[in-house]
Amino acid sequence: TTETKYSVGFEKDVHLPDLDDRGWDEVEALLRTSDIFHFHVLTDENHPLGPFVIRDFIKGKRLLNHHHGPPYFMANPEEFRRKYRERNRKVLVSTPDLLNLLPGSTWMPNLVPLHDVAHLPREDGFLATSPVRICQAPTRRWHKNCAELGRVMAGLLAHRRDVEFRNIENVSQRECLAIKRNCHIVFDHMLGHFGISSLESLAQGACVVAGLDDCNLGHIAEFTGTPRHPWVIARDEAALARQLEGLVDDPARRVETGRYARAYLEERWNERIVAEKLARYYETL
Repeated sequence: TTETKYSVGFEKDVHLPDLDDRGWDEVEALLRTSDIFHFHVLTDENHPLGPFVIRDFIKGKRLLNHHHGPPYFMANPEEFRRKYRERNRKVLVSTPDLLNLLPGSTWMPNLVPLHDVAHLPREDGFLATSPVRICQAPTRRWHKNCAELGRVMAGLLAHRRDVEFRNIENVSQRECLAIKRNCHIVFDHMLGHFGISSLESLAQGACVVAGLDDCNLGHIAEFTGTPRHPWVIARDEAALARQLEGLVDDPARRVETGRYARAYLEERWNERIVAEKLARYYETL
């Protein structure tokens, strides 16, 4: 990693701002010995890494780009389509909706560490308890339907005493996971796709509300081999209000939704499945 994007204490492997001389020796060794350069977000072979430029090390290597939908890319997709055509470059995307912006690309599902303790579900019957805790952990408040959720929660909180709400910001990732693990319902967003927040909370066996569209659900069904998905779908503010109130009123539904969410990831979206898919893709480069 080359910079700190979010001040939430993500774990680091080789993080350029932290390196000493020995760390830069490791960067050079990785550049020289790696077989594949897998570029994320907007990085490519022209990107500098301290005293190195990646293109000086690409001879004989396999290269691919992986897009996650940053604003500049979303506003200028033709720039990237043209660049990849000219370079005959294979491209991955992180969510199915981006396939429409990069024709010929491949969706590579994100994943979370299912057996990391922070991602394990509670086993104490928590989802059937009250008060019902609802939360959201938005990385970008302006981009995650926070206003719509705020209005819906204001309405719920005005007439219910069995509901609590937490907007999770300005905490470390581990603290965020701990807070979400103690919530019954987690709202992701209503942008049509899903975020890592969804996968984290599905792994924790929570009820995850999001506005996935038919395009995303279709690709997810193809990947997992089942049309039954674990999300509680809300694509607009009115639907969000109905779904949240329905989940608050029905503890049995909360329990079943959370149980299926965890089982779904364990059986159909686990690390082995995604790693094997990525390995097969690497073999086509």
